[in-house]
Amino acid sequence: MHDEARSLPRLQKVDGLSIAELNRVVVNCTLCPRLVAYREEIGRVKRRAYMDWEYWAKPVPGFGDVNARVLILGLAPGAHGSNRTGRPFTGDGSGYFMYPVLYETGFASQSMATHRGDGMTLKDAYITAAVRCAPPANKPTPEEIANCAHFLDAEMAALKKVRVVVGLGKIGFDAYLNHLRRTDVLASRAGYTFGHGVEYKMPNGVILLGTYHPSMQNTNTGKLTKEMFRKIFERARGLASR
Repeated sequence: MHDEARSLPRLQKVDGLSIAELNRVVVNCTLCPRLVAYREEIGRVKRRAYMDWEYWAKPVPGFGDVNARVLILGLAPGAHGSNRTGRPFTGDGSGYFMYPVLYETGFASQSMATHRGDGMTLKDAYITAAVRCAPPANKPTPEEIANCAHFLDAEMAALKKVRVVVGLGKIGFDAYLNHLRRTDVLASRAGYTFGHGVEYKMPNGVILLGTYHPSMQNTNTGKLTKEMFRKIFERARGLASR
């Protein structure tokens, strides 16, 4: 009950905000003590290759086209990727795999995302995550996912043109289903099973696509290939254009 009471003002603050306003609130969030401590410790200790970087070490806001018809929903920032650069999927292996595919399918202005000032823009796509802070071992707790949920709800309300949601991995996929439950669009997640290439038309008319997450574990082992990933975004583009 104490945690719920503490989060209520935040729920009220983000309701009805624009994307720009919401992202300012996201960056200042300190709701999860474990994540605050971890993201800041990573920013202090750093990785040897990035010793000359000033790490972002804060919650990472969403990024992209506010008029997007395609929403890309991931898990959480990488400790030395987004937590370092301050932009989703920027500066780590997952981003180096994903942005070339977004570029080839017409969603990104360039194929490489290295830092916030690299000139990258997205067209008709917006990237966000179920959790906005880098979690230890890349595993947020259910409570941490729940604490971030109101940000996703506010984001979905502000991104009024979304027609396709691409869930990166099971957590991203389930995060959208849980959003629909919280907003009374779905009564249950039953019948919506995650898998690569699954496609569901939701009661609100949005199409939910599932894909394996572009983690290095998946891409280095061949569980997710570039061709598999490209087909997901080609499909997303086609569905969004209908």
